[in-house]
Amino acid sequence: MAQNTKTAYVFPGQGSQAVGMGLNLYRNYSSAKSVFDEVDATLGFPLSRLCFEGPEEELTQTVNVQPAILTVSIACLKVAQETSGTLPPPGMFAGHSLGEYTALVVAGSLSLADAVRLVRERGRLMNEAGRVMQGGMLAVIGMDEKVISTICQSAGVEIANINSPGQIVVSGAQENLARFRKLAENEGARRVIPLKVSGAFHSRLMETALDGLKQAISKCTFSAPSMPVVANVTAQPLTSATAIKEELANQILNCVQWQRSIENMVSSGVTTFLEIGHGTVLAGLIKRINPNVQMTNIGDA
Repeated sequence: MAQNTKTAYVFPGQGSQAVGMGLNLYRNYSSAKSVFDEVDATLGFPLSRLCFEGPEEELTQTVNVQPAILTVSIACLKVAQETSGTLPPPGMFAGHSLGEYTALVVAGSLSLADAVRLVRERGRLMNEAGRVMQGGMLAVIGMDEKVISTICQSAGVEIANINSPGQIVVSGAQENLARFRKLAENEGARRVIPLKVSGAFHSRLMETALDGLKQAISKCTFSAPSMPVVANVTAQPLTSATAIKEELANQILNCVQWQRSIENMVSSGVTTFLEIGHGTVLAGLIKRINPNVQMTNIGDA
């Protein structure tokens, strides 16, 4: 690996949002304002106003929240680059689910305009797939991956995110999730928490979204990344435009291997992680995966 792999930039996914995110950046920094202005012009409506003012139920709709989180993360990074002469150069990038698209923008693989159009369409397709094949997601706290995998087979659900030791998310049809929950609680899960999402993301119940997503991906221009972007599905670095397009299509149906991604990055020499975007979700996960790494958040002014 190149010797500057000591620092990785990581970007949050859906669930990190809150009304008001990005407002102080927009008001105080021209670099952030230009990001929000570009996104508003690209999408043809004021996404910035949804970020700043809500209403919350509209912001959290999958079709809106995906471009919103990406935009805020990019604005955060631009401000950090504008104001900090000491921001360590990255050697690798990664993003959690939706955050993978943010990572691709920062790595120079995808333009901001293409990315926000693509993730808005991704959000629309995922929401539609959730209507066709109704399902949901459960976060399972305090249970071993092998035990969860066995219960998934019995209940007819799938592991959707392996986030950290003791935090795994499963996806499936609602009746199967109810069966899973009962079995998991009987087997000693500390908590089983329903997530506020519009479908069974990262599972085969998203299959009706796949063709549309592939079409949307085909309309975008991709380049090889300036630095490796660690893929959600394989937890391995993406280094070509072809590999990136395959990853983005596969990711919608497959498990996000976040824990293995972080472990592989640490094995490659990463000692410092910068979480760039609203919230501290990834910081908590990364510290549980490896308490010895340095962790910094860049989320507001």
